[in-house]
Amino acid sequence: MCELLDETCKFILLGFGNTKNLNIFLFVLFLIIYIVTVSGNILIITLVRLHTPMYFFLCNLSFLEMWYTTASVPKALATVLGWNKTISFTGCIMQIYFIFSLGCTEYFLLSVMAYDRYLAICYPLRYTTIMNFHFSSMLAGGSWLCGFIIISIPTFLISRLTFCGPNVINHFYCNIDSWIVLACSSTYDVEMAAFVISIFVILGPCAVTLFSYIYIISTILRIPSAKGQQKAFSTCSSHLAVVIIWYGSTIFLYVKPSKRTSLEMTKLVNILNTVVTPLLNPFIYTLRNKEVKEAFKGY
Repeated sequence: MCELLDETCKFILLGFGNTKNLNIFLFVLFLIIYIVTVSGNILIITLVRLHTPMYFFLCNLSFLEMWYTTASVPKALATVLGWNKTISFTGCIMQIYFIFSLGCTEYFLLSVMAYDRYLAICYPLRYTTIMNFHFSSMLAGGSWLCGFIIISIPTFLISRLTFCGPNVINHFYCNIDSWIVLACSSTYDVEMAAFVISIFVILGPCAVTLFSYIYIISTILRIPSAKGQQKAFSTCSSHLAVVIIWYGSTIFLYVKPSKRTSLEMTKLVNILNTVVTPLLNPFIYTLRNKEVKEAFKGY
């Protein structure tokens, strides 16, 4: 029986089953993706000059992506090969806290980046006055602070659950849905807190991003020359691509009122969310952003 913060309580991560060839393939795939993800984001942080708020936010996003994928992939690598499938109660709590805190921070940061693009395109003459270093630092810092504070609520509630039955988590990391189904005490408070926070964290920033792009697109369409429209759109197309990929996967995962969604489907979407998306972000920004590509060429 595992109660509250019992240090002796251990759980087993199921991963993707016991199919040897599949696990070897996933290990190699995850390892390559992890190395490329971390290397790509480190290069962006190293090479991009912070001469505008846009690149300051981009460096924040790259720093976040490195730690977001690090919070889940190394343990997933050990799990798929069977090196170390066990994880302690405290270890699960810490993994959930950091993965979801960083995920919440990404929502806020992406909405801040959308607002930055809105000011740059819709109010170009006032942009440097409004989005100065002090204001952009406050927006970035507020994104990190809100992300790490808000997730402390469901994390605390989970830490009060009692586990007294099966100890096998049907996932490759400690995901909330896959873990709390094992609890023998009521999970209602956890589920409702997670649902309400999901609504606030996902749909709130989504609304900011959506309205920002409505104004951005309407402003771009009013630009008389096709070249001017293309130049304006190129400054926000990378961010828009990242937003679509990120929101597409996470809305499916977290905006639902019950834990009784297919855990196998949840695992598949989590691969896109925690492994693939952090890999795509540096490539999207380097391929779609002229200034970032020039920074790489200059290096």
